[in-house]
Amino acid sequence: MVRNIAKTATYSVMHLSVAVTVAYALSGDWRIALSIGVIEPMVQTVAYAVHEKVWTRINFWRREPETA
Repeated sequence: MVRNIAKTATYSVMHLSVAVTVAYALSGDWRIALSIGVIEPMVQTVAYAVHEKVWTRINFWRREPETA
């Protein structure tokens, strides 16, 4: 659990940096870049955490045991 929280937090910081940089490159306005850069990663971080939980709960890649 602690590892997942740390992983999500570091991903969030990285995503924030990328989002602000891309938003600034597209808009040329630091206020718009910060607005987009703060809101979008918060939403994406929650989506990522949910995605990780779903993938740890499903057995998508595991094969069913063969019956004779």
